[in-house]
Parts: sequence; C-alpha cells; structure tokens
Amino acid sequence: MNLFKYFREEIIAVLGRLDLPQGLDTSKVTAEPPREESHGDVATNAAMVLSKGAGMKPRELAEKLAAELRGHQAVAAVEIAGPGFINLRLVESFWAERLAEILKEGAAYGNSDMGGNAPVNVEYVSANPTGPMHIGHARGAVVGDVLASLLAKAGYAVTREYYINDAGSQVDVLARSAHLRYREALGDTIEIPEGLYPGEYLKPTGAKLAEMHGDTFKDAPESEWLPQFRLFAVDAMMDMIREDLAALGVKHDVFTSERGLVETGKVDAALDFLAGLGQVYEGVLEPPKGKVLDDWEPRPQTLFRATAFGDDVDRPLKKSDGSWTYFASDIAYHLDKYRRGFPAMIDIWGADHGGYVKRMQAAVKAVSEGGGDLDVKLCQMVNLMKGGQPYKMSKRAGTFVTLRDLVDQVGKDVVRFIMLTRKNDAHLDFDLDKVLEQSRDNPVFYVQYAHARCHSVLRHGAQALDSADLSGPALAAGPLARLTDPAELAVIKVLAGWPRLVESAAEAHEPHRVAFYLNDVAAAFHGLWNKGKDDTQLRFLIEGDAELSLARMALVRAVADVIASGLAVFGVEPVKEMR
Repeated sequence: MNLFKYFREEIIAVLGRLDLPQGLDTSKVTAEPPREESHGDVATNAAMVLSKGAGMKPRELAEKLAAELRGHQAVAAVEIAGPGFINLRLVESFWAERLAEILKEGAAYGNSDMGGNAPVNVEYVSANPTGPMHIGHARGAVVGDVLASLLAKAGYAVTREYYINDAGSQVDVLARSAHLRYREALGDTIEIPEGLYPGEYLKPTGAKLAEMHGDTFKDAPESEWLPQFRLFAVDAMMDMIREDLAALGVKHDVFTSERGLVETGKVDAALDFLAGLGQVYEGVLEPPKGKVLDDWEPRPQTLFRATAFGDDVDRPLKKSDGSWTYFASDIAYHLDKYRRGFPAMIDIWGADHGGYVKRMQAAVKAVSEGGGDLDVKLCQMVNLMKGGQPYKMSKRAGTFVTLRDLVDQVGKDVVRFIMLTRKNDAHLDFDLDKVLEQSRDNPVFYVQYAHARCHSVLRHGAQALDSADLSGPALAAGPLARLTDPAELAVIKVLAGWPRLVESAAEAHEPHRVAFYLNDVAAAFHGLWNKGKDDTQLRFLIEGDAELSLARMALVRAVADVIASGLAVFGVEPVKEMR
C-alpha cells in the first residue's frame, strides 16, 4: 500500500461528505510526509488549495476537515499548522499492519499497478558499434536498465531497446580499421593513420577476416571489400558489446538497426509522411547566433518546421550532397517506435547530446501528431579515480577505460549501484579506493552490510527461539503490536515509505532515488542496532521474552525484504554474509 495515496483518497472522500460546493477540483490535493518528522506522519494541503473554491478561509476549512479526520480509525491525532496545513499522527496498529504487509509480500513489496500495463519504450546505451564500451556508456546502461526495472515494478509494460547506429560514416572508418588488422594478421607491418580506430580490440576481427578470406582482399581496391568488411566488423562489435552488457547484467529486448531503416525505405517514408503533414519546406537558415563562421554561406535546404513544436530553429533534413542527415534517420526511428505501439518513449543519452533534445522532442510531437511523448535523460561524465587522481586501467581500447575493465575489477553489482548514487545529470566520481573499502563512506557496502546484518540476526534468532519459523508469512501473524518503542516505529515508517518511493521515482523517471532510499533504510537499521548496544531493552533478542523477540525478528525480516526489493530494482544481488 502507498499509504500517502491511501490517505489522499480518504481525505477526498471526507471532503465529499462535507457541506461544500459541488465540483471542487481536488487534483491539487496532496498527502505526503511532513517536512519535519516531529510534525506527524501525513500532511495535507487540502484546506489551502480548496479554500477559494469552497468560499472559506483556509483555517476554517481545515477545522471542518480536521474534525472529520479525527474519527478515522487509523488517525491518533490531527493538528492544524500555520494558515491551514493539516498534520496527521497515525495509530500504532496502523504501522503494525504495514509491517505485516511487508512480511507477506516479501521482495514483491512496493509492486504497483500505477502504470496500468501501459507500454513504455526505454532506449539506452545505443553506443556506436565501433569498439568496446567505456565507463560513460556504463552509466547510461545502468540508468536505462534500472529505470526500466523501476517502471516495470510500478506497473508499466516496458520494452528495453538498443538502436544500432550502423549507417553512418563511422562504420566505414571501422571497416577500414578492420582491413588494417586483416592485413596485419596476414603478416603486414601496419601503421594506423590519424582518423582510424587504433585499439587492439580489432585484432581478433582482423584475424577472423584473414581466416575467412585469406589474402583475397589484401591488395584489392576498397570498393571490393568495404561493404562486406563493414557488415562483418559491425556484427563483431555488436557481439562484443552484448558480451560487455551481459557482464554488467544488462539485456535488451529489441535491437533496431539504422541501416535496416534506411534499406527498407523507412527513412524516405517517414520524411514523406512528415512532408504530408506540412512540416517540411525548402528554406534558408539564418547563421548561428553569436558565431562567426568563415565557411558559412546561406543556401536553400530541406528543413523541418521544428519551431512549430517548441524548438529554437528549424532543422535541416538533407546534407549538401543530397543525402539524409542523422536527424532524418532519427525521426524515422522514433516514428517507427511510435507505430510499434509506444506513445511513451524514454531515451538515455550522453550529456554531449544535450543540444539535440529539443529537436528530437519536436520531431516526435510532429510525426505522432501530438500522440507521442519523448523524455530524454542526459547522463553526465564519469571520472574514474584512484588515490585521489584520475586513473586509467587499460590501453586495450586505445584511449579510454572500458566498461569491461571496470566490471572485472570491482564487480557488476558495485558498478550498478555506484552509477545511481548521483542524479544522472550530475558528474560522478567513481572512486576505486572507496568502492572497495568497508565503511559507511562506501554506499554499496553500507546497504549490503545492513542486509547481511539482518540475516545474521535471523540466524541467531532461529537458534535462540528453538528453531521458530522466521519466514515472512509466519512472522506476519506474530505479536507485532509489541513493537512500541519510538525507535522501532521509526524504522517501520521508513520501510512503509517504499511503495510511495517506487511510484514517485517511476513517475519522475529518476532511478537514483532508490539508492538514496536504500541508504535511508540502512541508516535506520544500523541506528536501531547501535541503540540496542547501548540499551539492552532494545536488543533484537530479549532473554525470557520470546514474544517480543519474535516481533523484533519480524522487524528485522522486513528490513531485509525491503532492501532486497530495492536491490532487485537495481539488478544487484543482496548478500546474506559479508566476506
């Protein structure tokens, strides 16, 4: 249960029973945690936002609403704050019911039907198939993958997609680079000129080409080998990318080829469709504002009316040689997604594509005739650090640290968790020293240690309580009303906030909120543990009081279940013992 959604509905129901004007707009009524814990458990702005429509002062309406809410079975006290905010304090039995709910549902706790099984397409990674992925790609991969899992938990029908950029000039460069490695495999001494890919990752591709073709294409003109070398090299790079993603725990449902869109005529068809809507014209653009370009000259171009859909300028669809721009292919791709049944699309891009967002959102509005929506999440750079200094782990890729190198050194679970410890549009320092140390400064360790600690307590509890059934469903039927200490109730309240967090984070497309929440859960549990060290009456196992011990085992089990539920969204395996 999202308890805040529940109380919002209860408040609106109470408003319906008051003598108020018909047709009040309750869409802005909220029920949420108070800004300060001391103010209560649930705060509502109902009197503030409805007073004008009700023809009453906020305080007057608040008094009427508060009088009714005091009779609610789950409400222990109602307080009016300031000009009309209402704070509710809930009865202890309500929190015992939430704890039982967690124990019955286990790691499924927090699952929501908010999405109504609506289809959502999440496209992420989509790295050029020209080499291994770097740690910047790792961040986009994790953000996209965890966001997809979060949306699925919130009730959406999610499709994970990868767009293969295999139709541009970069794949011709890849083919030429592969040809050099092919010649090298045949015994030639090579030098890699400026502009080709220097990484050693192409050596196996060159060797395989040499095995397949012998010296057939060693001295042949480029026109004879480029098309097939391009296809083979792209396939080889995509195999490597899939393997790297698998090592990170990322798997896509759909791979869409740009080349496939071009060759099947979908780009031409999409631009014809856009022209049929009256959104394509021949015109001359103004020179870029604030820039002096010696080689710029006004010329007629085929343009998309992007400004009609919120962009700053209209955008070219054709290059000077008459071929389509990358933007034209991207329009076709997003139209294809829309026609496949995805009015809701989310793209995860690197921050260097920030200037591309408005035009793409404008294009989606245009080709979907207002029926589609595109949200773009930009991922800022990741700085790999060791000993306080920038760190390079491998030269295999030529000039950058690969995703695979990082996963091999610290493990996929660490990479996945750390990539979400900051919002996607903020720079992230990935400190190799910190992520491997066992301290509170390591967020992965801090959360995993809480989960392992819970299972350690449960193992001791099973022994102390004569092998009692400490499974979630059994504990849910136990004496949960014995949990009355404020410190215990505080932990339950944090746990009961998980369903709201799932829904709000999914709605905002912000998976990093899960990392922050798990840190809060871990902090609450570690805090309760430490209080038990100082106050023997707060220990999890109380000699001579099996009933209270069972109730506390229930609380510990619930903490483990909620952490496991959150880590499942992250694609991280919760540990039961720390090494």
